[in-house]
Amino acid sequence: FFCLIDCLVYVSDPPGLGRRRRRKKKTTDPQIQAELAMVPNSNETEHGGGGGGLEEKQEEQSMAGFKNFLWHGGSVWDAWFSCASNQVAQVLLTLPYSFSQMGMVSGVVLQIFYGLVGSWTAYLISALYIEYRSRKEKENVNFKNHVIQWFEVLDGLLGPYWKAVGLAFNCTFLLFGSVIQLIACASNIYYINDRLDKRTWTYIFGACCATTVFIPSFHNYRIWSFLGLGMTTYTAWYMTIAAVVHGQVDGVTHSGPTKLVLYFTGATNILYTFGGHAVTVEIMHAMWKPQKFKYIYLIATLYVFTLTIPSATAVYWAFGDQLLNHSNAFSLLPKNAWRDAAVILMLIHQFITFGFACTPLYFVWEKVIGMHDTKSICLRAVARLPVVIPIWFLAIIFPFFGPINSAVGALLVSFTVYIIPSMAHMLTYRKASARQNAAEKPPFFLPSWTAMYVVNAFVVVWVLVVGFGFGGWASVTNFVRQVDTFGLFAKCYQCKSPAPLATAAAAPSAARHH
Repeated sequence: FFCLIDCLVYVSDPPGLGRRRRRKKKTTDPQIQAELAMVPNSNETEHGGGGGGLEEKQEEQSMAGFKNFLWHGGSVWDAWFSCASNQVAQVLLTLPYSFSQMGMVSGVVLQIFYGLVGSWTAYLISALYIEYRSRKEKENVNFKNHVIQWFEVLDGLLGPYWKAVGLAFNCTFLLFGSVIQLIACASNIYYINDRLDKRTWTYIFGACCATTVFIPSFHNYRIWSFLGLGMTTYTAWYMTIAAVVHGQVDGVTHSGPTKLVLYFTGATNILYTFGGHAVTVEIMHAMWKPQKFKYIYLIATLYVFTLTIPSATAVYWAFGDQLLNHSNAFSLLPKNAWRDAAVILMLIHQFITFGFACTPLYFVWEKVIGMHDTKSICLRAVARLPVVIPIWFLAIIFPFFGPINSAVGALLVSFTVYIIPSMAHMLTYRKASARQNAAEKPPFFLPSWTAMYVVNAFVVVWVLVVGFGFGGWASVTNFVRQVDTFGLFAKCYQCKSPAPLATAAAAPSAARHH
């Protein structure tokens, strides 16, 4: 499998050949120059000047090639790995919980529906990015040492008010997306080592995740994205096989859906699952040829279906309504070496996903304080640290793994990655002249601007009514219920009751008296 991926990456951008082509076009093609602005040239930065023997140069080139293979990514495959790896992480563990809330049929149907809708809005975001970039390149704007972000696309195409709206929703969503990853780390590790409570584990993993400040940009997630997707794939198929092998528990029931609150809470968690493209623009900007991004997210979603649908279906089939009180599937699966391996791999993947969610926030913060053009990784890392602190704090306040996903999905994801891109696309191409001069024409499967407007309008209305309206009501109601039950700063959310432990401790004492 590794050899196959290596060959595919080689074909998409053969080592040396791509760099030679880029150097030839650097002074004559401003579009290629802009696309490669953020791609470091290892030959220039690491092999400048000097003589040396032929063997020494070959060894240095070999080391540089290996480093670039691991560290510098911008191919189509890198983008696919980033999208697939970022799309499904800890939410894989909460989907069985959502199935118990809404039933198996609704769970499968809504996964497919929101997966396709999410792929459509990701396509819209990519089209708007290409439009914005092409307009700026005509104005001879140079993006060297500058990462384009979604709010800048909205600003360039629609003006400052849209920029403010996009910035507010996107940053808030990414902030809470990072919070969710941190909560998930504490929730998962507890099932391996319960000697520490989940809040203490949150302290520990908050410090570990803070090390993502040293990863400069999405170019440098090549090996991490690949490993992250492999880890998620193992976990998903472990859940599927373990649930089938375990079989159904005694007296299992599948009563969902029973309440509207639970139904729409589960639905918004699925909406959140396939709304992970808040970092689409940053991933595109990291590509050597962003125009090739169009259908990458759809292909990534199709692969994700092979992970989410079998695992959620199998776990819900095995445990049924027990999942209503266990938002993390690990809590019900039998404890053994296979489960511990899945927990560890998910922890590593959540660390990677934390970096994915935080990196755009790092960029925004760098631009605010004037550090975005700084070349020193260490200086940028120090400047980024203040971003991690509120994430750490919020994860300690709201440790509600599962319910917080639905709340974020309804209140933030619905606007950030569904409603705003659809409306922005309609407004950008509302005039005939804009449609005529569009950098990205309608796709081959929907070759009509009118049809695109109809689809966009449907997405806006559906997500506004069902996702934000009903979903917001249900998820907030459920979230408030968790606060009332466990309280803010809960020390150990959904942990096992201490009563049985006390009883078990008292038993030996009673035995000694008899």
